Amino acid sequence: MCRKMAHLHHDHATMPPPMVTDPHAGHTTGHEGSGGHEGHEGMMMKMTFYFGCKNVELLFAGLVINTPGEMVGACIGVFLLAAFYEGLKIGREVLLRRNQVNVRYNSMPVPGADGTVLMETHKTVGQRMLSLPHLFQTILHVIQVVVSYFLMLVFMTYNGYLCIAVAAGAGVGYFLFSWRKAVVVDITEHCH
Repeated sequence: MCRKMAHLHHDHATMPPPMVTDPHAGHTTGHEGSGGHEGHEGMMMKMTFYFGCKNVELLFAGLVINTPGEMVGACIGVFLLAAFYEGLKIGREVLLRRNQVNVRYNSMPVPGADGTVLMETHKTVGQRMLSLPHLFQTILHVIQVVVSYFLMLVFMTYNGYLCIAVAAGAGVGYFLFSWRKAVVVDITEHCH
């Protein structure tokens, strides 16, 4: 029995590593790396914040940063994308206010403090579903969602330079576009 187990163990030890399909690379590789976190073409996916300019994949498999110049260019692009995202959010609100279609006023009696009855009026604003302004808002909403997820994925590279670019772009964008905004809380926020 022990001889049979030793033979099985020996056969297992000489077998090639199991083949694993890498969905990002589109080909089959041996099981390498630590815990299956091996990235495209041998690059290890970072799971902690780091500062570096070598082998940093940015959103797409072919977009790899390898030099400080490429990192500076990527940071500028990410900064502008984050600032654009803030501007897009405010721009959608401005367009929504400008294209308000259905305005209704509803009045209801409310008891006052001294027993009198006060009339409280609520303004309800909406758009028609089948209208060009609503279609345009829908397209802008899809763009906003895609950009927000791109920014989230950039932040999830854990590269300190790119994370700073996302935060700085969002801050500058908010500073430039939101200074006239009365309400700070945005309930349509998706990722950050």
